[in-house]
Amino acid sequence: MRPLTDDPERFHRLAECVLWDPARDERETRRIRSARRLGEAVVVRFEGCTTVEAAAALGGRMVALPRSAALPTPEGRFYVWQLVGCTVTTEDGALIGTVTGIDPSPAQDLWVVKGHTKEHLIPAVPDIVVEVNLAERRVVINPPAGLLDL
Repeated sequence: MRPLTDDPERFHRLAECVLWDPARDERETRRIRSARRLGEAVVVRFEGCTTVEAAAALGGRMVALPRSAALPTPEGRFYVWQLVGCTVTTEDGALIGTVTGIDPSPAQDLWVVKGHTKEHLIPAVPDIVVEVNLAERRVVINPPAGLLDL
């Protein structure tokens, strides 16, 4: 698998995880028998997965961990699950909508914000995202002229 964590070695310390199939929104808890690095990838052997065919059947799934096992994020970075559901307003209090996801892009992540009548893509840069308050489930932005019209 291609790890999305800042600490790919952590798979050596895990006893189990959840395999999530986003296409069907199905989750299955699996015990980890072993894990090893192979270049940038991590090869994980799951209990009960003993054939190439069984391993191939797991393709396309994401490996998820309980939120309690999440590593602390560096300043200014957030997990998608922390942002989804946060209310987004402008500095003057105008309601823009709710964060529904994040679209990665080469320059910066784009936060997907569903408004009452339209969806907005908000670049996750300090000049635009001026405050993130996870405890209050609130994001404050300072959008440049025209951004919310796109």
